[in-house]
Amino acid sequence: MDDGDSPGLAERLIGRDADLARIHSFIDQASENGGALLLSGDAGVGKTVLVQAAARYAVAVGAQVLRGSGAEFEASLSFAGLNQILYPVLAGLRQLTAVHERALGVALGLSDGSSPDPLVVSNAALALLHHAATTRPVLLILDDVQWLDRASAVVLGLVARRLAGSRVGLLAASRSGEKSFLERGGLPEHELEPLDHASATLLLQDRFPALAPRGRERLLAEAQGNPLALLELPVALPILQRDASGTLPTVQPLSRRLQALFAERLGNLPPATRYLLLLAVLDGTGDLGVLSGAAGRRGIEDLAPAERARLVHVDGRAGRLTFRHPLTRSALFELSASDERRRAHEALAGLLDRPERRAWHLAEAALGPDEEVATLLERAAHLTLRRGDAVGAIAALLRAADLSPAGSDRSRRLAMAAYLGADVTGDLRSVPQLLEEARRADPERAGSLAAAVAASAHLLNGDGDIDTAHRLLAGAIEVMPGPYDAHDGILMDALFTLLLVCFFGGRAELWKSFDAALARVTPRAPAALAVLSRTFADPARATASVLDRLDALVAGLRDETDLTAIVRIGIAAAYVDRLAQCREALWRVVRDGRHGGAITSAIDALFLLGNDSLQAGEWDTLTELCEEGLSLCDTHQYRMLMWPGLFMQAMVAAARGDDSQVNALTDEMIRWATPRRVGSVRAYAAHARTLSALGRGDYEDAYQHASAVSPPGTLASHVPQALWLILDLTEAAVRSGRAAEAAAHVAALHEAGIAAISARLALITAGSAAIAAPGRHGSELFERALAIPGTDRWPFDLARIQLAYGERLRRLKVTASAREQFTAALETFQRLGARPWAARTTNELRATGLPLGQADAIDPPPLTPQQREIAMLAASGLSNKQIAERLFLSPRTVATHLYQLFPKLGVASRAALRDALAAQHIVPTSGDQPPQN
Repeated sequence: MDDGDSPGLAERLIGRDADLARIHSFIDQASENGGALLLSGDAGVGKTVLVQAAARYAVAVGAQVLRGSGAEFEASLSFAGLNQILYPVLAGLRQLTAVHERALGVALGLSDGSSPDPLVVSNAALALLHHAATTRPVLLILDDVQWLDRASAVVLGLVARRLAGSRVGLLAASRSGEKSFLERGGLPEHELEPLDHASATLLLQDRFPALAPRGRERLLAEAQGNPLALLELPVALPILQRDASGTLPTVQPLSRRLQALFAERLGNLPPATRYLLLLAVLDGTGDLGVLSGAAGRRGIEDLAPAERARLVHVDGRAGRLTFRHPLTRSALFELSASDERRRAHEALAGLLDRPERRAWHLAEAALGPDEEVATLLERAAHLTLRRGDAVGAIAALLRAADLSPAGSDRSRRLAMAAYLGADVTGDLRSVPQLLEEARRADPERAGSLAAAVAASAHLLNGDGDIDTAHRLLAGAIEVMPGPYDAHDGILMDALFTLLLVCFFGGRAELWKSFDAALARVTPRAPAALAVLSRTFADPARATASVLDRLDALVAGLRDETDLTAIVRIGIAAAYVDRLAQCREALWRVVRDGRHGGAITSAIDALFLLGNDSLQAGEWDTLTELCEEGLSLCDTHQYRMLMWPGLFMQAMVAAARGDDSQVNALTDEMIRWATPRRVGSVRAYAAHARTLSALGRGDYEDAYQHASAVSPPGTLASHVPQALWLILDLTEAAVRSGRAAEAAAHVAALHEAGIAAISARLALITAGSAAIAAPGRHGSELFERALAIPGTDRWPFDLARIQLAYGERLRRLKVTASAREQFTAALETFQRLGARPWAARTTNELRATGLPLGQADAIDPPPLTPQQREIAMLAASGLSNKQIAERLFLSPRTVATHLYQLFPKLGVASRAALRDALAAQHIVPTSGDQPPQN
């Protein structure tokens, strides 16, 4: 048979609802009035699985199923197929007329006699089937009719055309493009199409949940919706190439089963044709000029047999060759001998001028270690990395290591691959193994810079061991002879990794080694690294010239292809409020990660986008971004990278008055960060607790948490979080009776020129000055703050200042103006779902004497599309695990969304979801069917 018959798939036919509906309708109709239907489709498209489902349905509705299948080795045996399908009802032969009994008995080899006439045999078979259908309907199922013997096909074709009015149906399945005698009967036909992209993705996820995203996308592209290919290709891949720690081969291997489907057609081609096709496979461009040049004396006319076999299409005008199905390419590769492939690679390498492609062809042609080719591959790796393909760069480095004659070169290349795995692609698990291989390759250079970078990135991203990572990396950099070359890629990566170690450490003393190393770089440090060292490391002291350089880098993101560079520029922009201009580029990084590219970069990009959404008041979007990033952190065991995502979740919970969530998240942060001395994560926890305390009016608690990050009157060195706590610390100081401390903090802001960094910080600085100033002088400062252009980009900050201004105006008895400020602030707080702030504003409005009536009610924010879908599925009775499988989420993500949507719907449990959704005119999705998007 040409399709899979896995019992697991038989119970769950993905993407075949319409086909099943057509088949079920046919069976229902045939059970009453007879009929025939021919299923057709390409090899492996799923015909056998569908006819199996048809058989189960027929039995379920009370029909008797008679099954048969064509087989190649029986194709020359007359009536073999007919015997197979009629065997279960042969006891009814005695009920037929003598003529029919004898004709059918001879045809089936049950008795001797002369060869019967096909028409008589068909009449006898039809009579036997009519007799069998007297007690219940009969369904004949014929699979692989293209291999059915001619005699059986002729008889069954005659039977099929004469079933109308009976209770007998015939369902046949045949491969498209393969003719049979049965098909010549002009039967009604249903073409079985390949699975669409969504269904193909779901099938892979269902059968191979551990398949890495990059591998999944490659398989989807290769299989083109063919279910057999989707199910068999992953099995054919080596185990290390099916998970996140491996790289995909250049051409997908085929299992024996798939290979057999194509071997027959390819085996009939002339050798010259097969060689040309092999060249086309290995070249991958379809350029006829390349094929002609590589084939030498073999002319393009040798492609004609492949065209006639409908394996390829040659467009002479466009000068292109295309394979009609990607699996043909894979079969060609598998069926070719290794020396044929090496010869073809050599021929192609001699024609190509692109260094990466030429290097790979030479590498594939190499018989042993070759430093010249290894050097070319290493250069290709760096070119590939600059284009944003870190996974491709790792593959090139690993192959270069294999081809390295010298242990030192092999060690260096393995260590660099380990670093990229730890810091870019999310492949933490392979790092120790690669580092150990690097150590064995060159024990004397076990402490090389590349190895130190890889090990430090692993320590940072995995265990969060700040001090060990800092000591290891700073020491490896310090022992290098100076001055440092700005074009040394490994050294620059080392400095960037050291920068991250210092940032997460959150202690000023850690930066001394970084600053010293950066000062030794000649002729000058790369722009992104130099800017990062000021705007990210210590944004409070970022100069105007540094900010101008950052703006230039941000402006260039439109044309930037290096995903690492995009993320680094985004990080540089984070604390100085320029992330909005980085969004488009950061989304490119996210999309690359979703397709199996740079996972670590994608996590960073998701949280940077979330950072911008936090400030911009797009909190539901922030929640979805954080959940995706945290899911990736869980999958790839990135412990350190998860804390920014949890911090942003804690901030939204604090603003919305969910103190229990804030406490849970910040307790987790502190427990993890304290023994590791990860100062930045402790600052995250303090910030969230500060905002939570302000929301509930506990100003003393807020002051203690905020001042622990940076004391009033100072902006602590190399503590970026201090810029985000300006308004919080000033307000907490004033409201806890510390007017002098508040004034000192405002003075420090002015002295540092914080307002010049961004419009948001200008608003925050002016608002803080107004809050700290007494009486009517403060009112003037509030007006100045609210007149700053562009402040509506930061709605929560703006609304807090409007609330504070309204409170000042109310105390000064400027009631009408106070109401204007309160009304504007209340609208924002309600839209954001910032309940404690909205409640406080509502109380202030009441204090102005304004009767609010129904305005007292604070409407919760609406459900996001994903929350809506999860709510419907939960209301239908599905568990968190079932919802997660349905929507390709983690159960943890589903639980978080339910936790967040319950208060939006005003319910406390799943049991109340259905009524709450009905009240909003939302119909819960049936748990038996996938939700419709």
